Amino acid sequence: MSMQALFENLQISWPAEREAALQVTSPIDGQLLGSLRTHSNADANQAVTNAHAAFVAWRSIPAPQRGALLYAFAQRLRNHKQTLAQVITLECGKITAEAEGEVQEMIDICDFAVGLSRQLYGLTIASERPDHALREIWQPLGPTLVISAFNFPMAVWSWNAALTLVCGNSLVWKPSELTPFCALACHGLLQQCINEMDTAPAGLSQLLIGDCTLGEHLVQHKHVPLVSATGSCRMGQAVGAQVASRFGRSILELGGNNAIIVTEKAELDLALRGLVFGAAGTAGQRCTTTRRLFMHHSIADKLIARLQEVYGQLRIGDPRQQDTLVGPLIHNDAYQNMQRALLKAREAGCHIVGGERCCTEEYPQAYYVRPALVDTRGIWENHAHEVFAPVLYCFDYEDLEDAIARQNAVPQGLSSAIFTRDITEAELFLSARGSDCGIANVNLGTSGAEIGGAFGGEKHTGGGRESDSDAWKSYMRRMTATINYSSQLPLAQGIDFSV
Repeated sequence: MSMQALFENLQISWPAEREAALQVTSPIDGQLLGSLRTHSNADANQAVTNAHAAFVAWRSIPAPQRGALLYAFAQRLRNHKQTLAQVITLECGKITAEAEGEVQEMIDICDFAVGLSRQLYGLTIASERPDHALREIWQPLGPTLVISAFNFPMAVWSWNAALTLVCGNSLVWKPSELTPFCALACHGLLQQCINEMDTAPAGLSQLLIGDCTLGEHLVQHKHVPLVSATGSCRMGQAVGAQVASRFGRSILELGGNNAIIVTEKAELDLALRGLVFGAAGTAGQRCTTTRRLFMHHSIADKLIARLQEVYGQLRIGDPRQQDTLVGPLIHNDAYQNMQRALLKAREAGCHIVGGERCCTEEYPQAYYVRPALVDTRGIWENHAHEVFAPVLYCFDYEDLEDAIARQNAVPQGLSSAIFTRDITEAELFLSARGSDCGIANVNLGTSGAEIGGAFGGEKHTGGGRESDSDAWKSYMRRMTATINYSSQLPLAQGIDFSV
């Protein structure tokens, strides 16, 4: 089905124009999906102005009513789940199961936001002064700018959108220029809900299409108090510095050079399944993709052999086909980056299985690859660079604490996992001496985070948190309020300033 037909199913006007500047192609076959007009800096300024005006109205709407908007949006997502998944598959190349899972993430976070609308709790604090009440109150912050990446073109936006809207803020979205149709589909459905809600102001959700220069302009805008950006560590360094320079706030979700440790006490069948999905799922294009494997030396040969066997059976091809497990890379640049990384490993003497391009006869303009296993044993002790492709670097170890130290000895700190049936090994991994990542799993892989826990990482991963838990506090401002209901004016700390 064409992208235009999918938009008709969603009852969203087809936004493409014949001579527009942005040419959007599908990674499935390289074919043109449509051409879109990009927005200028002047358009961006107007969008922020509109968002600010909407915020002024929306912040006064009771939070449970704001939750009603997210309830309506969740219902629309449920009604259009399959169509939205098809949009994701067509534009970013995810297999159907993963695309449907991404839409489910949007539904889940909206459901959470509906409940949160009655739980934006502050605190009542004991005052040291008689007849005084001390409170902590959370207030709406202002327009939130979301800059999202191609690999989760809907879900990560929804994490931010659901929370920022229910917290009383407005929304400005600059999606990846590689997946603008996914953004237009989500924005269109949300706009339908806004239009149907009497108390929802016009301009509550703004969408801007453009490249990184548009994002750079928006990041510097003084009327955007919060920027949530997903992308590379290099991008995050620039965004974080620019936002901080104007005393704004940022939520940064950046690179993840994630590792799995498999101990000699692991259940190997379980570890194998976690490794294969973690390393090969989404064609290695998740921030939580497994990039490194640390195997106890006693099981290393056996585990490598089994991985090679399973990798040889992975079904690679058109992600729309039911039996496909690995779809395409997003574009040629991703393929070239993968090949450069493999060449470096090959020149160093590492043994490599997989990594070659495939499906070229059927899809000469697309970039399908066989996931690669890089056996580094005896050559490298670690790998500090994130390769955003299905490349798994395999290391062995003798001492668990050494494996944990090597896992941690990289700039990134997003996701990590250990496979073991020994409770002492598991608890060590989760202790202060264990993983230094924002996500640490036991007996499951590095990918597949639920919305129930806050998502994000440490170090060069940015330190941001999105989704559930208390991540909503990032979208609000904290106010400490003291109420004196006495006829006296005692000062804190017992200060006497009588006049």
